[in-house]
Amino acid sequence: MSIAHRVRIETVRVLSDDWYVLRKATFAFQRNDGSWQTQNREAYDRGNGAAILLYDPDRRTVILVKQFRYPAFSNGHDDLMIEVPAGLLDDAEPEERIRSEVEEETGFRIDRVEKVFEAFMSPGSVTEKLHFFTGVYSLGDRVSDGGGHPDEGEDIDVLEVGFDQAMAMIRSGEIRDAKTIMLLQYAALNIFQV
Repeated sequence: MSIAHRVRIETVRVLSDDWYVLRKATFAFQRNDGSWQTQNREAYDRGNGAAILLYDPDRRTVILVKQFRYPAFSNGHDDLMIEVPAGLLDDAEPEERIRSEVEEETGFRIDRVEKVFEAFMSPGSVTEKLHFFTGVYSLGDRVSDGGGHPDEGEDIDVLEVGFDQAMAMIRSGEIRDAKTIMLLQYAALNIFQV
């Protein structure tokens, strides 16, 4: 159901255009009672992205990556983040981009991926929509060490862990990344059925 008739954009102003774009919008929104209310909101636009859970169903393992995330560090997370491979689309199709991101970050070349859902990760402040995928891997699919692009500030460690261990890492707080938790929970319900 469209709500476009309930929104009247008045102004949109760019506040920052450095790493990503921060815009401030002033708009009128028609409330449920029919009245119009003027509101101001800032939205951080970093583009859309894709994330994938690589899994080996026979060995019950998953591939995760570990890297430094300044925003998490600045909010008290004094460790590297453990995550599923992910990246921004950069004008590519989600399936195409996630395959190249997997190889870049993990060194695994995956031909077939399955899209499982899409989600807005923080819709109150960030425009990003993530495309979530799963993909089967085997040790023979590894074509390089991975690690990301140093010129983009990436210094990525690749982890292969048992699925049960990954779920325990959520409970212990070692895994705190939302997209990773969502894909591991998806796998628990639909792939490994713990």
